[in-house]
Amino acid sequence: MGLTITEKCIKKSIVAGDWQQRGSRIGLRAHQTLGYDVNAVMTFLALDQLGIDRVKTEVSVQYIDHNMLQADYKNADDHLFLEQMCAKYGVICARPGSGICHQLHLEYFGVPGKTLIGGDSHTPAQGGLGMLGIGVGGFDAALAMAGHPVYLAMPQVVNVHLSGQLPPLVSAKNVILAVLQKIGVKGAVGKVLEYTGPGVATLSVTERSTITNMSTETGATSAIFPSDDTTKAWLAAHDRQADWIALAADDDARYDARLDIALDQLEPLIALPHSPGQVVPVAEVAGIKLDQVMLGSCTNTALPDVLQMAAMFKNQRVASHVDAALYPSTRTVIKAALKAGAFGALVDAGVRIFEPSCGGCNGCGFAPQSHGVSLRTTPRNFAGRSGTADDQVYLSAPEVAVASAITGVITDPRTLAWEPAEYSVPTHFERPANLFIVPEPVTTVTYGPNLLPLPQFGQHAAKLGGEVLLKLPDNVTTDDICPAGALYLPIRSNIPAISKHSFQTIDPTFYQRARDAAGGVLVAGNNYGQGSSREQAAIIPRYLRIAVIIAKGFARLHLANLVNWGVVPLIFADANDYAKIHAGDQLQVALAQFEAEPTVTVTNLTQNTTFTAKTPLGKADRHTVMVGGKLNAIKESEAQTCD
Repeated sequence: MGLTITEKCIKKSIVAGDWQQRGSRIGLRAHQTLGYDVNAVMTFLALDQLGIDRVKTEVSVQYIDHNMLQADYKNADDHLFLEQMCAKYGVICARPGSGICHQLHLEYFGVPGKTLIGGDSHTPAQGGLGMLGIGVGGFDAALAMAGHPVYLAMPQVVNVHLSGQLPPLVSAKNVILAVLQKIGVKGAVGKVLEYTGPGVATLSVTERSTITNMSTETGATSAIFPSDDTTKAWLAAHDRQADWIALAADDDARYDARLDIALDQLEPLIALPHSPGQVVPVAEVAGIKLDQVMLGSCTNTALPDVLQMAAMFKNQRVASHVDAALYPSTRTVIKAALKAGAFGALVDAGVRIFEPSCGGCNGCGFAPQSHGVSLRTTPRNFAGRSGTADDQVYLSAPEVAVASAITGVITDPRTLAWEPAEYSVPTHFERPANLFIVPEPVTTVTYGPNLLPLPQFGQHAAKLGGEVLLKLPDNVTTDDICPAGALYLPIRSNIPAISKHSFQTIDPTFYQRARDAAGGVLVAGNNYGQGSSREQAAIIPRYLRIAVIIAKGFARLHLANLVNWGVVPLIFADANDYAKIHAGDQLQVALAQFEAEPTVTVTNLTQNTTFTAKTPLGKADRHTVMVGGKLNAIKESEAQTCD
């Protein structure tokens, strides 16, 4: 039997487990790692605990692209810390403002057929050139850099079969919006979306990367395209011909499911507030008045996107009541766009130009006004993520965003009397100078006053529990648990400080109640912890002495973070038991047999009832949880080896 692209990549990096058994626990060795500034502070703090001198990967790259607002010392201190840590461990460091990690890595480091472990949930963006990119939390990124395997469940592989060719003014963002429309934000949990079919050849590498990047919003472990002649030409344009290999699924490859997308049948789509999964045709919401349009982020600011925007804005103007801005993806793109004259059309139209960073997408700049309606080409629109608590954020492709910026209302670009935009993408990109800092030995590392050591947690007792501090709905995001935005990202590695803001969008009293109760239990619906890879969303509950979370289901990446920090994740054996629990109930969880058995009994002391819960974890991960987290488990293993 032949192999899928996913299976071929996994075979190259697997060091433990059986890749032929879906759902089994496998360990992967990272060929490369990727980090970004917010999560990577925790990564390097963890790396310091692992006792290595240099990273063990082929390439590890650190990007500084999220915390770019230097309103005080905090972000600047973190940047200095990261640059010095990179030098200490042999990590390449991108200078602040060099570009958004996913696009910059695609341009300079991504390699077809290899495995990238990235401390960011949108790491699957590298799937656009046939690299298996898997997002993890900062601690797992540290383990990968130290040469340890990263463990996950062997995913199912879904064949997303593309046919036809995209119509004019319907670009690749609409492909992933169509996938989300079909399967929603948890339809690909435990799966890799593998894109195949004749439609693949009609898409550029950066279009493919937009699709794989945002496949994360389906809950997918990863997403990947073949590496073909298009990939070869794109790598050659970036002077990386030697990195190319041909990579495709075998003719007799077997998939676990199939999803068909006819590209020529797609129309402009839009995701409604406050979820990437609430997708409808643009025509259904056309006419809604806008306050703001944001172009860019890690999706939709490769050079073809910028050239398309500029061509559409030529001789046009942004509506007087709309604030429009562009976040270009990298300095490479900026240099090429300047050479093509694209920025002139954007500036003349009234578009603000920001430095290449993730700023507006994660609430670190360009927040909309109170009650502001914002249309964005970003991958996420969770409530309050923009930096404005009562925002109304829609997601679309660039063509819809440009048309809407000009008219001032949500607009289907096909309804405007435009000639098709004409532009050409260069066959060779000029590399900007001085993008990366090559590591050199350092003797000291500077720890700013906001940079605190990793929290230390002990092993669990045989019985845990307490008050149900929150009863949460489906699809609670890591943004809900640990907020993004300019006020909070600078303190995200300061757990005592950031914990004061946990769950504030859901219950502003949560922090104080948790402190007063000296811990407790969280109860949640399906897909708990969807979204960003931020492990602080797992550390905060543990820091507040919440050791147990009982849910209908967990997002893959957040579940891994809970294991790393010793939080007990349980799933209702009978989903109907969720409805029977009330906030304020006192629960007790019996964990005496937790390591040996995945099923536990939960007693509701308030109602004098019991119910059964089970954990999705295997035996090794259950042990890790019980000893208080991955760092404790590693130290225990090393001590046993020494004995």
